Amino acid sequence: MNVRALLSVFALSVTPLLIPGCGTQESKSANIAPQNMPDGESWEGVYFHPVYGNLHMIEQDANVVAKWQRTDKSAWGRLSGTKNGNVLHFQWTEHRYGMVGPSAATKGRGYFVYKMGKEKIAELDGQYGMEQDEIGSEWHCVKQQHQVPNLNSITGDVPGGGAPQGGGFE
Repeated sequence: MNVRALLSVFALSVTPLLIPGCGTQESKSANIAPQNMPDGESWEGVYFHPVYGNLHMIEQDANVVAKWQRTDKSAWGRLSGTKNGNVLHFQWTEHRYGMVGPSAATKGRGYFVYKMGKEKIAELDGQYGMEQDEIGSEWHCVKQQHQVPNLNSITGDVPGGGAPQGGGFE
């Protein structure tokens, strides 16, 4: 057998190992059994996370809509989903300030479980995933006392009012 034939046989036998299977990969979903909301509590409010900042959340019947702006002001996002007792399943999109094109936004799915934490302060305990996955990374927020959610306070406008100055391109 010559070298060319040997390489062809090798390539044909190894190729199936290197190429992922055709078809769709199954998305990863959370399997959370909903329970009743704690007495006197609602999803509506402002929740804090050290990276994602304040998550402003409002209820609209069985739906929930929320917006956030990262604490470093690099991005802002929006989520919307359906609540069932103390569980919220949602879709999210996060936009990076100053970017355009396909890499400017990331999307995924996630879930929150509403629960009472230390000192009877409400918390959202959940995860978010990329694209069609609902799980993958932790997302834990603490409800802020005496703050009213304001979705209009978070926009796609660049924080600080404009583009950065002084890059040597003046």
